[in-house]
Amino acid sequence: MADDVKWDLEADVVVLGSGGAALTAAISAHDFGAKDVVILERSGMVGGTTAMSGGMLWIPGNHHQIEAGISDSDDDIVAYLDSLAPGQLDPDTLGAFMERGPEMIRYLADKTPVRLHAYADFPDYQPYMPGAKPDGGRSLDNDAYSFERLGKWATRVNPTKMAYPMRGSLMEAVSGSLDEATLAEREKGDYRGLGQALVGALFEAVLERGIPVEFEKRARKLVKDGDRVTGVVAEDANGRDFRVRARRGVVIATGGFEWNETLVKAFLRGPLTGPVSVPENEGDGLLMAIDAGAQLGNMQNAWWQQSVLEMKPQHRNAKPNYLLGSDERARPGAILVNRAGKRFVNEAANYNAMGKAVVAFDAGTHTYANLPYWLIIDQRYKDKYPTFTSPPGSPIPSYMMQAETLEELAAKAGIDAEGLTATVARFNELVRKGHDDDFNRGDNTYDNFYMWGDPAFEAPFRTLGLIDQGPFYAVKMESGALGTAGGPRINEDAQVLDWNGNAIPGLYAAGNATCAVLGEAYGGAGGTLGPGLTFGYIAGCHLGTHLPNH
Repeated sequence: MADDVKWDLEADVVVLGSGGAALTAAISAHDFGAKDVVILERSGMVGGTTAMSGGMLWIPGNHHQIEAGISDSDDDIVAYLDSLAPGQLDPDTLGAFMERGPEMIRYLADKTPVRLHAYADFPDYQPYMPGAKPDGGRSLDNDAYSFERLGKWATRVNPTKMAYPMRGSLMEAVSGSLDEATLAEREKGDYRGLGQALVGALFEAVLERGIPVEFEKRARKLVKDGDRVTGVVAEDANGRDFRVRARRGVVIATGGFEWNETLVKAFLRGPLTGPVSVPENEGDGLLMAIDAGAQLGNMQNAWWQQSVLEMKPQHRNAKPNYLLGSDERARPGAILVNRAGKRFVNEAANYNAMGKAVVAFDAGTHTYANLPYWLIIDQRYKDKYPTFTSPPGSPIPSYMMQAETLEELAAKAGIDAEGLTATVARFNELVRKGHDDDFNRGDNTYDNFYMWGDPAFEAPFRTLGLIDQGPFYAVKMESGALGTAGGPRINEDAQVLDWNGNAIPGLYAAGNATCAVLGEAYGGAGGTLGPGLTFGYIAGCHLGTHLPNH
């Protein structure tokens, strides 16, 4: 019982985690009436996977979109999301996302240093589905943010997954609109874009409000008084208990369970071999929610992302590092093949949808037909485009194989040589023809979006190109994920539900620690962060305005 607990700290609201959803929950809880808020962070850094990400938010109907002259309708939004996750959408939480998401964006603009803008031509990820915005409008990009504003706290933000800091917004970086003088000024002021900008600005808002972050406090168990959650027991860096009372409630925003091998094998519908999130995402929030009696949902799904193993751990307790694999496969002159040497997917498709093809099961062989799989490129590609951490023309990195012929490359990689040579010949034939008859690569606005392909060419050759100049190269790819998409179910107020569908008093959740409110739908750039921050905001609003009944 809570009455028996000796508390080390007391607060109105306790937020577990420090990613985008968590920071938004803490800020909004404070602003809407819960003046005493504390954040418990397992690691010594803030930002979670948000800080490592592209930082975009997918929020249909936001005011930036409207100001850019891009209209939207509830019918189109529902039609689009329902087509991506048929039968999975709960009307109450979907309605809350559609209504409160734009409200959250306005709140961030008015009350925090977060500065967003419409990435007006960034297409929805499935532009061919009903209700989609094939020409863009629903995704928001971050203005560059100066980390000088954080002072001594700047070193407490998780690093980016990019090979180098992005000194501008994503729009600026992709368009190349920053001149040398501006870039030099940005570098001097330690300006950063993407998820760094989003977390930096949210963290500044946390610091402005005097909200403390308790670092190296790993939440382990929720404390209940009857049915109500009244606090949490965390573990400090020395393994000692650290007990925090939550007078109003606890928000679980600890990320997914993609780094917990036991949970991955128990729940996901296919192998996950290369997560690209922070390694602290081991399902701590999920385990606490289960123990508290939470109803679970969407447990089989992850936010899939292709990745590459950069290096193996150098000591027993270290975690491997995986590189993002979004851009390389979509550029002209690149294909993905399985061990039979065959293409199996449109290489320019969005990463989440592609992840489902990667884990396709072959009943005839009783294997995952497309695992393992490889990126195949030639010397023309290697000289022209960056390949993960390898700049154009640089020596090959340790994770890349090279051979003078496709047959030799196949032997090195363990790919069927006859299959690979036939596949490359077939692909080159289709490139010359100007249409990918096998997978329709290059047939829609997403495939030809200039961020993924080569903007120097017109469609479909922004993504289609020959593979015919040796030497040839192969990179073994992983079935990766940005995070998992399952967890405790929540209602329209972000309250965690029990198995009878009733809210567990005092318990809230947001972000990848929850059952995704949009099911397996990934609408566009920012398709996880948009709902995550929205329900972090909703949780904070509800905790700030609703006092517990005692």
